[in-house]
Amino acid sequence: MNENAMSFDKLPEAVSFLISEVSELKSMLGAAQKPNENKRRLPIGIDEVCVLTAKAKPTIYALVRKRIIPCYKSSKKLYFYEDEIIAWIEGGKRKTGSEIKAEAENYSQNKRR
Repeated sequence: MNENAMSFDKLPEAVSFLISEVSELKSMLGAAQKPNENKRRLPIGIDEVCVLTAKAKPTIYALVRKRIIPCYKSSKKLYFYEDEIIAWIEGGKRKTGSEIKAEAENYSQNKRR
């Protein structure tokens, strides 16, 4: 569609053009988001976990032995899922001083009731 030749008579044509462009963009965005959903399907090895967590192999093996890190074992091979490892890392977040103080105040207020 030519931008320079816009007139009131061509407004319905311009609107239909914009609608088709928006629907095309939506389909492209939908296709771009699907690979993220399949991330769970592909297990990763211990080397990738070492890179992801910035820990050495013996440390990862120790965490597996203590059942601290989520993993799967098939015969002698360990498998991990990237989304589970990221969730495990995020679950280890330490609270800040202000978060602890707010939680303590909330607890003490609820205790008085």
